[in-house]
Amino acid sequence: MPKSQRSHGFTLIEVMVVMVIIGILAAVIVPKIMNRPNQARIVAAKNDIRSIVSALKLYRLDNGQYPTQQQGLKALVQKPTSGPAASDWRTGGYLPRLPVDPWGRPYQYLNPGIHGRVDVFSYGPHGKGHGMKDVIGSWQL
Repeated sequence: MPKSQRSHGFTLIEVMVVMVIIGILAAVIVPKIMNRPNQARIVAAKNDIRSIVSALKLYRLDNGQYPTQQQGLKALVQKPTSGPAASDWRTGGYLPRLPVDPWGRPYQYLNPGIHGRVDVFSYGPHGKGHGMKDVIGSWQL
């Protein structure tokens, strides 16, 4: 064929090569992008736990002890009405509200803690019952 009558399209081989390259890129990049939301939730949980632990330390400075297990984290936003008195409880509380973890579940509190004087933790993305490997806790910070 003369030059003027040649088609300027792509051959089937060229299209297939491009499709294979796009497939390889997708196979490498998509899993990394899809994992980002979960990593962001883990970072958010760690930041929440840091805030809760800081509030617990302030509570202890004001009242001489951490809230009891029965009083729980609620003692950081509302003055405890049972258990040891919170004699110097800060008006307005130690947190504006008690956060829930990024998966919509309440943070857990242990007093006495297993890993420290008190432990604050989230069961992570899979929730309770999936073992301790997904737990995000104050002892890991």
